[in-house]
Amino acid sequence: MPQKINIDQVAELARLNLKFGERAKLAADLERILTYVDQLQGINTDHVTPTSHTLALENVFRPDAVVPSKIRDAVLQHAPKSEGAYFKVPKVIGDVS
Repeated sequence: MPQKINIDQVAELARLNLKFGERAKLAADLERILTYVDQLQGINTDHVTPTSHTLALENVFRPDAVVPSKIRDAVLQHAPKSEGAYFKVPKVIGDVS
């Protein structure tokens, strides 16, 4: 059984402004939660394989290779301004006047 909760301290740490009725309800809710956690801690999990995710997902890697863009010229045609193979944008760092 969990120890008695100091609801005033919990409310202060969580920066909660609780009314008297809310304090009693929160204390009861927290006691139920902690009782449930105690029950969970009593379960034997020695035979359970530890996991960090419920789904067995793996990263799929591909080679990191530079390849020429086939659409660069088409994209640059729609840019308001371009210079060679680059977009030209207003200066955003330093003195912009």
